[in-house]
Amino acid sequence: MTPVVTGMGVVAPTGIGHEEHWAATLRGESAIGPLRRFDASSYPVALGGEVPGFDAAERVPGRLIPQTDHWTHLALAATDLALADAGVVPAELPEYEMAVVTASSSGGVEFGQREIQALWRDGPRHVGAYQSIAWFYAAATGQISIRHGMRGPCGVVVAEQAGALESFAQARRYLADGARVVVAGGTDAPFSPYGLTCQLSSGRLSPGTDPARAYLPFDAAAAGYVPGEGGAILIVEPAAAARARGAGQGYGRIAGYAATFDPPPGSRRPPTLGRAVRAALAQAELAPADVDAVFADAAGVPGLDLAEARTLAEVFGPRGVPVTAPKSMTGRLYAGGPALDAATALLAIRDGVIPPTAAVTEVPEHYALDLVRGEPRTAGLRTVLVLARGYGGFNAALVLRGPDETTERSR
Repeated sequence: MTPVVTGMGVVAPTGIGHEEHWAATLRGESAIGPLRRFDASSYPVALGGEVPGFDAAERVPGRLIPQTDHWTHLALAATDLALADAGVVPAELPEYEMAVVTASSSGGVEFGQREIQALWRDGPRHVGAYQSIAWFYAAATGQISIRHGMRGPCGVVVAEQAGALESFAQARRYLADGARVVVAGGTDAPFSPYGLTCQLSSGRLSPGTDPARAYLPFDAAAAGYVPGEGGAILIVEPAAAARARGAGQGYGRIAGYAATFDPPPGSRRPPTLGRAVRAALAQAELAPADVDAVFADAAGVPGLDLAEARTLAEVFGPRGVPVTAPKSMTGRLYAGGPALDAATALLAIRDGVIPPTAAVTEVPEHYALDLVRGEPRTAGLRTVLVLARGYGGFNAALVLRGPDETTERSR
């Protein structure tokens, strides 16, 4: 059973819809700017990547808007886009053969803050009943399942940045167990006073005030990352089922995946990202030389950037593979970031071009990194590796391959 991606829905700072996002990414246009969802002028971080022009009233059923958080609105909108792109009509499929698994890092923090403020200001009678579920990490999965009548296996992954890649691995498991279609991916919406305050505790956010220079992964001037909202939802199906319903080969195949967990700080044991990379490649039955490009985790924190660069040099050799971090244009979207990277990587395979890393001007020599920056790089892409690391020690590596050319030629 080969899992293929047949549809994608993108709701990101770079645009709504995968083609709009892809065009902006290839232009190298940064979508980072001053936060507008609330007044962040008194906070040490005032920049973020916000989804432009998103109106929930245009994309989410009206009755759901007051019941759910902005993060869930983004997930519902991305799912609608992905289903339409795949040509999947849920009402035409058996309800117990459709599955949903999403990732979330922060849950419904904006909704939760609003209800807690009502509690303190006006008392318990003014707290809405939906507070009990709208904040919860599984709310997006549940609302997608209910809206589209998807009553097969459902789940949620909470592993910060690494969660969305795990959702695609879980999608493969659901398919192996008999699911016909899986909705997978992740979104996050971390912009509220409470949400931003929670993020500050990591010590990893950039204090920069210049949107063009605040988030510089792998740059000598890196000083943290800029947060962002949004993400991507992908439709995953068995290759044979996709062909049978006329969907062709899709955007590409999920060929390998692995996850590891770092040892605790101070243990003197090394991080395990490299082990995840090697295990994902082994599962895909590939060697490092088969990888044509890497979409990096790109923390924008000097120590973490160096650790990732060393891992890539150890696995692929110094400057052994082109590396990119298009999230430099959006900020790190937490659980939405790796899902967006996976969608972007599949578009890169489709069009044979590696998108650039924005704004980075000086990569330290000892990083030994072939970082694509400035302009997109034309390349024949067959296999792409997507990496993600979550706060707390999560590591994930996903191997994506292009459509099965052998099967396509035989049709």
